[in-house]
Amino acid sequence: MNPDEREALARLLPSPGEPVLPDDRHDLLQEHLMRELAQEVLDSRETATAPGARKPAPRRRFALIAVPLATATAVTAAIVVGTAGSEAPTPDREAADLLNRIATVAAEKKPVTVRDDQYVCISTQGSQKIEGDGEDSGTQIFRRSDWTAVNGKRPGLARITRLSGPPLPGHDVPKGTPEDMTLYADPNVTTYRELEALPTDPGALLKKIYADTGDKGSINRGQALERIGDMLADATLLPKVNAALYRAAARIPGVSVVEHAKDFAGRPGIGLSFKDRDDRGTWVFDKKSLHYLGSDEVALLGAGVVDKVGEAPRN
Repeated sequence: MNPDEREALARLLPSPGEPVLPDDRHDLLQEHLMRELAQEVLDSRETATAPGARKPAPRRRFALIAVPLATATAVTAAIVVGTAGSEAPTPDREAADLLNRIATVAAEKKPVTVRDDQYVCISTQGSQKIEGDGEDSGTQIFRRSDWTAVNGKRPGLARITRLSGPPLPGHDVPKGTPEDMTLYADPNVTTYRELEALPTDPGALLKKIYADTGDKGSINRGQALERIGDMLADATLLPKVNAALYRAAARIPGVSVVEHAKDFAGRPGIGLSFKDRDDRGTWVFDKKSLHYLGSDEVALLGAGVVDKVGEAPRN
């Protein structure tokens, strides 16, 4: 960008003292500006390296931009730094765009009012390996509902129904028959109240996730992605946190789009796969609504809040 273009941009943009845009609109406009600036850098490089190259003509794009000048300056600086040190990995553009669209949809959901004496009920379908001899070994397919106390201070309940495969050792319950087990507080599991207290700024949230997982964001990003994935089911009840989790994931390199994906229950959708995870897990979303269906390993069948363990959510 030459000095004349930069001066023209400065005249068109509002002053730093004007009202700040909403977070989701701000993110979308900033993302658009970054793509435009990055493309200009790439075009300039390609033209400069072509035989008989001439100086490219200025490109007009000012009418599309309406973000604070401070933001524009910061984004421009980020592009310059990023191109100077091209070794740093960057998020996949298509995956980042999809995650930000998913975040916008998630943020529009109505928040749920929850009391400390209530329980979060999450219903899933998944599988687990059963170690044993002969017919006692194999893969079990099950459906499961977990009721956990909102504040994590009371025991909950897990209700598991074996659909196929061998039973767990010592749990010879017939297929199709629900088995109830008490759930005790687990310090490694994020409670609803802890989830509710997470930062809703994507940058601050990602920084916290990196710190909590010991993931420095340069070598083992899979831990951060796995941490985010573990929170998505409960986060469907917290629109702002849910949106922030997706926007945080959009900033992590190694995420790619899977056009035709299925969750563990076989429901089709669009997926996001993770290069840095050992199992290359895939999050799956409905193609039309962009609602979270779960993953190729565990399907999310329902999420809600109830007054007592064993109750089904009303929604």
